[in-house]
Amino acid sequence: MTRTILEVHALQTVPPSCLNRDDTGAPKSAVYGGVPRARVSSQAWKRATRRSFHDLLDPSELGVRTRKVAEVLAERIVRLDGSIEETQAWALAAETVQTATGSKIETPKRKADTKDKQSPPPAPESKYLMFLSAHQLDNLAELAVKAHGAGKDFFKDKANKDLAKQMANIRHSVDIALFGRMVADGADINVDAAAQVAHAISVHRVDNESDYYTAVDDWKRRETDDLGAGMIGTVEFNSATLYRYAAVDIDLLGRNLGAGLREDEPLTRPVRRAAEVFVECFLTSLPTGKINTFGNHTLPEAVVVKLRSARPISLVGAFEEPCRAEPAIGGHMRQACERLAAYAPEIERVYGVSQETPTWVLRVGGNTEALSGLGTELALPDLVTAVGAEVAQRRDGA
Repeated sequence: MTRTILEVHALQTVPPSCLNRDDTGAPKSAVYGGVPRARVSSQAWKRATRRSFHDLLDPSELGVRTRKVAEVLAERIVRLDGSIEETQAWALAAETVQTATGSKIETPKRKADTKDKQSPPPAPESKYLMFLSAHQLDNLAELAVKAHGAGKDFFKDKANKDLAKQMANIRHSVDIALFGRMVADGADINVDAAAQVAHAISVHRVDNESDYYTAVDDWKRRETDDLGAGMIGTVEFNSATLYRYAAVDIDLLGRNLGAGLREDEPLTRPVRRAAEVFVECFLTSLPTGKINTFGNHTLPEAVVVKLRSARPISLVGAFEEPCRAEPAIGGHMRQACERLAAYAPEIERVYGVSQETPTWVLRVGGNTEALSGLGTELALPDLVTAVGAEVAQRRDGA
């Protein structure tokens, strides 16, 4: 069966930085090809991508992932019916979400034990992050207001229980459709992620370095105070040329979004829009770890985007043998591009992958010239549009 798999490959050079820290505060790393590499976890870049969606999409197209789901839903309930007090709305929201998802929504014991006896009780929370789309929250708020008017036995009725579950499982937002949702107590409303994001790793060996820094006390007086620093510390960092990879199952993305299709738009529009937004936001986003300290705002210098018809293929194998800095002049980007340009067609040839796979290339500077033969060269806006058009064409013919 023919599938549609969107792949994004990117090479991005990042100067001294600490994009993603481990539990000791050091930049994350991994051993690959027998040498240590810089690493940025998939979770860090997925969150950066998801946050970037807010720059391109209306809030109504996105979701909210939080343990404070009762507070989020209660705000909507109060907007719909101003006669419902805040604490009433919390309890109503908790009952509604619990019915819809099967998850316990209750006041955390740690907060209940430490609260001031004179203050209102803290809002109930879920035991884990709950991911609901704006449309799902709106629909559940309407149902909660209806339940408030009908009496305390409203959610004991099986038809109302089923309706609550249905409302939590239709009209998925773009971020839920792409990155999925797990509800531990309600597996029937889980959403399989259409997007897979690999841990970004450096194409070369990387050893972390340590920066010793001092901060000066502005109020110290030279005449009376010691001349030492106000504070001292260290921060670990590294710099690297990273290989980044992501794949999106367009068919699954379509199924995840399918229940949210509007009657007034083409059937291919939601999937096309989600694919375009993912490509742009994945490429332009950046995890914000220590960003104020290092100001490491870079963009990928080399990008290859493919639409496959069988299965995703990461090209990380091109860097199993670590790249080495060029003698005398240094740098890893040129060699990384040459490796990628040689490896991609070779693995496709050996495994009989169609050489007619639609491929687009975005590149900056002479060091990326080796990639020019892999596909059609476009700037980002045109690349995003071309990917969206091809996705829509394939969906039309599905």
